Amino acid sequence: MPTSMPDIANQAQAQTEGSLDWVGMSNIEMPVMIASEAGLPQQVGARIEAFVSLDDPKAKGIHMSRLYLAVDELANDDVLSASSIRRLLDRFIETHDDLSSKARVMFSFEYLLRRKSLVSGKQGWKGYPVTVAATFNGSGYDVELSVNATYSSTCPCSAALARQLIQEAFKKRFQEQEVSAEEVAAWLGTTEGIVATPHSQRSVAEVKVKLSNDVDILPIVALIDRIEGTLKTPVQAAVKREDEQEFARLNGQNLMFCEDAARRLQHELNKLPTVLDFRVRVNHYESLHAHDAVSVTTKGISGGYRP
Repeated sequence: MPTSMPDIANQAQAQTEGSLDWVGMSNIEMPVMIASEAGLPQQVGARIEAFVSLDDPKAKGIHMSRLYLAVDELANDDVLSASSIRRLLDRFIETHDDLSSKARVMFSFEYLLRRKSLVSGKQGWKGYPVTVAATFNGSGYDVELSVNATYSSTCPCSAALARQLIQEAFKKRFQEQEVSAEEVAAWLGTTEGIVATPHSQRSVAEVKVKLSNDVDILPIVALIDRIEGTLKTPVQAAVKREDEQEFARLNGQNLMFCEDAARRLQHELNKLPTVLDFRVRVNHYESLHAHDAVSVTTKGISGGYRP
């Protein structure tokens, strides 16, 4: 008979007594199937964090392998959804019933979507950083979804200054003379005509939402579509010249400071009954300044997300 192996975590007492908020593992690498809102589940390469509280002040530690095996079981035998995540948290507690009353898990991955171009109908892949986090606090569950979406932002102030320079160039060129519409149109098509252009920059909206309990399939695509539809100028994948021109038009018709972008998203997220709370941070990576322009907003409920 082989001798039994010692389990120090079970047998030994803590050198210094005290309960701990969270103990567990981070950077677990696993493939995970994400339940899809339409069609087949999508496999992603996820980095996972798994934690339980250590309530017993005298216990040496938790059972790390039990957390790993529970996550591995979900990755192999199930799809990621709100209900499967809740079952996973229950499993964390069941395997630590003498030690823990709270559990937390987080999945971070890039979600790939096939996106159509604006006009030409060409398609290309776009990746969106996504985080799904869930907590069992001893009496209930919180499930959170975070998405980063990249878009273009054109500065309203810069646009106004560019228009002023174009007006001044027009006055200088034509003075008080009579001019036909054809002449003006031809002049506007030259570099002299468009003497200045407003500055724009790649920007990122970081949106985190707390989902209501009646949500099961994680609304990843719906949230991405909501963000991009609200801001109007998502960055593109495959583009032809007609797509690039339409992108330029959309930028010109959707001038926005970071404050404008944050308020647009705030307004849209407040409409969603399945979103109990939200936090939005928009980052405009300035092309004029060496620093970034940032705006942050939350739903503003008592005890909710903080800016």
